[in-house]
Amino acid sequence: MIRLVDLCKSYPTSQGQHQVFRNINLTVAKGEKVGILGRNGAGKSTMIRLLSGAERPTSGQVERSMSVSWPLAFGGAFQTTLTGLDNLRFVCRIYGIPWRDKIDYVQEFSELGAYLREPLRIYSSGMRARLAFALSMVIEFDCFLIDEVVAVGDARFHEKCHAELFEKRADRSLIIVSHDANYVREHCSTLCVLSEGELSTFTDADEAFEFYHRAIHLQ
Repeated sequence: MIRLVDLCKSYPTSQGQHQVFRNINLTVAKGEKVGILGRNGAGKSTMIRLLSGAERPTSGQVERSMSVSWPLAFGGAFQTTLTGLDNLRFVCRIYGIPWRDKIDYVQEFSELGAYLREPLRIYSSGMRARLAFALSMVIEFDCFLIDEVVAVGDARFHEKCHAELFEKRADRSLIIVSHDANYVREHCSTLCVLSEGELSTFTDADEAFEFYHRAIHLQ
């Protein structure tokens, strides 16, 4: 389970403190699929960073009793001077799992071929995203975080990602933050809307989308 308890987040600016979230509360149960809608600038990526532990709240708590992934296809923590294989070793050691039996899967799934043994500084952004997604799949997280739509590579690769995440791991929790209402509707049963620093939760999709579209036009 993941619980946000009276979560507040603000950042200092030249104009004073900018408050992104005010007293947000949310519970995500094991296996639950939660979609968080919000316009650009509503704080979706900030929410993902708080959920993953990459940032700490200004006040309130993020309680986790299940393992949580980094945002899928995010490779910002990679060491670019190391090879893809070295980064695989590094990530597996951090999470305390063996890495040797993961090489074939990562090489095949990412479709990097010989590039898996080349430094990441020569990778394209798409190659890094494919590696990051493959590494996310070798760590068996209880909850996967998705920042916007998972769109890595071409249409065929999209299908591979969809099968790995939404079919083979259908029993896992998902938290998707997006401004794409159709994507969230397709994959989530609980819907939330970020608006003016507050989080509203809905179990009725039509009600959530009506609130979301109304919030977009008011801001």
